[in-house]
Amino acid sequence: MTIKVTFPDGAARDYARGTTGTTVVEGISKSLAKKTVAMRWNGVLSDLSDALEADGKIEFVTRDSGSADVLELIRHDTAHVLAEAVQELWPTTQVTIGPVIENGFYYDFKRDEPFSEDDFPAIEKKMAEIIDRGAAFTKEIWSRDQAKAFFNTRGENFKVELVDAIPADQSLKMYKQGQWIDLCRGPHMRTVKDIGNAFKLTKVAGAYWRGDSNNPVLSRIYGTAFATKEELDAYLHMIAEAEKRDHRKIGQEMDLYHFQPEAQGSVFWHPKGYVLYNQMETYIRRRLNSSGYVEVKTPQLMSSKFWEASGHWGKYRENMFVVPDEVPGTEEEGPVLSGKGELMALKPMNCPAHIQIFNQGIKSYRDLPLRMAEFGCCHRNEAHGALHGLMRVRQMTQDDAHIFCREDQIQSETEHFVHLLYSVYAHMGFSDVVIKLATRPEKFGGTIERWDAAEKALGDALRATGYDFEIAEGEGAFYAPKLEFHLKDAIGRSWQVGTLQLDYVLPERLDATYVAEDGSRKYAVMLHRAILGSLERFIGMMIESYAGKMPMWLAPVQVVVATIVSEADETAEKLVRQLRSAGIRAELDARNEKINYKVREHSVGKVPLMFVVGKREAEEGTVSVRRLGTEGQKVVPFMDALVELMAEATPPDLKAKAA
Repeated sequence: MTIKVTFPDGAARDYARGTTGTTVVEGISKSLAKKTVAMRWNGVLSDLSDALEADGKIEFVTRDSGSADVLELIRHDTAHVLAEAVQELWPTTQVTIGPVIENGFYYDFKRDEPFSEDDFPAIEKKMAEIIDRGAAFTKEIWSRDQAKAFFNTRGENFKVELVDAIPADQSLKMYKQGQWIDLCRGPHMRTVKDIGNAFKLTKVAGAYWRGDSNNPVLSRIYGTAFATKEELDAYLHMIAEAEKRDHRKIGQEMDLYHFQPEAQGSVFWHPKGYVLYNQMETYIRRRLNSSGYVEVKTPQLMSSKFWEASGHWGKYRENMFVVPDEVPGTEEEGPVLSGKGELMALKPMNCPAHIQIFNQGIKSYRDLPLRMAEFGCCHRNEAHGALHGLMRVRQMTQDDAHIFCREDQIQSETEHFVHLLYSVYAHMGFSDVVIKLATRPEKFGGTIERWDAAEKALGDALRATGYDFEIAEGEGAFYAPKLEFHLKDAIGRSWQVGTLQLDYVLPERLDATYVAEDGSRKYAVMLHRAILGSLERFIGMMIESYAGKMPMWLAPVQVVVATIVSEADETAEKLVRQLRSAGIRAELDARNEKINYKVREHSVGKVPLMFVVGKREAEEGTVSVRRLGTEGQKVVPFMDALVELMAEATPPDLKAKAA
């Protein structure tokens, strides 16, 4: 019996049923076969040795393709080699699971003495030996009893538990690499030799088995692997740079903010940090005002009936802070629900509240588009373990806005927003932007027909802007597809910041209608949009990208006037007053300290400029200008320095307007 195998170019050939991918590729080209490490069979990444049992489409995955498939395979296989190396070095160690994760992989182990980074050199050396042996990956299908007997004999209790957890209707795959064997879903490359030598163990941490604190603590070894040594070196350099730029460390050095356990996931903004925060908000407010937005303010706490009507209660409640509507009770019974018996919730987002404003009064087609903005403070019950400085918080402020428009305005409003967004990012110093269209997730509100229409409308509108975009399958919000805007920072990391979501569902659920030109009632189309997203997260990303050396217009302190001798104190005080009168954020440092000490301290604080004043400068009306990150200084008349500083400190949108 034959099957038809179709190739990416559309050509097709007949093969005997049960032919393997290896046989197919070897029959096409010996040189291609040498480079091919796996295949996609009917779109599914598979072992090259798998038998082809029915008609289908085949794509060959080559080691040098640089594809995401290859990177995943390399990292998956390296995790297996890590586990083999550990058991060769410490035979009584139990292995558990070792998945691929973003930027690498990990493997969890159980042994009496936890691993430390001091063990890494020995493990990496053993891994290199295993790769040099070049053992082939071979797959076998075992029965449950066979697998459990094997693992029980070896004392692998965690593997036995994994076998029991696999559904009865799923095959149980065992992969061998030489004499070492592991339970795994696969797929793998042909041999461990295909991994190459571009791998590195990065850190070790404790982890509960299956994430349950009632279970044993395991040793988790993290690592990464790449197709080439150059890619690995570039990644390790980026990680080293990222550690230097950690916004939590720099934020402390610059005295911007802090966190504490009594308010987990909420920021305590210090004066300097709040200056930065306000500068960002003020800039966005100017851009919105000049782009036809109206600003509103809505309640933090609203009845659950709004969230039930919007659909958030059913699909997002676990991430919401729910507050009973309580009244004082007796000493014995404590607070009790009020007569209304309502539950309230801190808003995790602003959209239902904005619809309440839209619904006040009758709207005509002539009133649209209505661009409604809010610097909305939202609360989301993020898991404690997920919190990470400014990047993942429980209380955040969004530069949020909702555009209520007609269907025929979707394209123009999308174009208007995308051009505004690109302009803002350019002013923030970011030019490398990737757009992704996130489509319908598994859990969604509304009908499939509505979703299909929304995805098509958003895709068509984006194409009209002329910008390329990628598809992020299944990653839309539960009520709408969305555009995601990803920025690349100074060291090459990607950050998802801005969004635009096209929503037909929420206006229908909350009855947001307008009077059409023909007198009928129609539901408004709702565009949920943000440029910075969370202000907290964007500020954290800016701090890391700029390593704390913010552009002059955003710097919390733009200049410090520092004295060398006490005779210059009075002059320095006068200069600070003049700077502040000109709108410059200036501070005085007249402490009885050496000037080099002052320079070092303000360099750590990332102050862009220092005006140094000694006896001579005080007499001549000059300042010695020192710029952060540069060697040397120049002596100039104070007024010349002020004029130059004022020009540099002007926000970029105001510069453009003046020009």
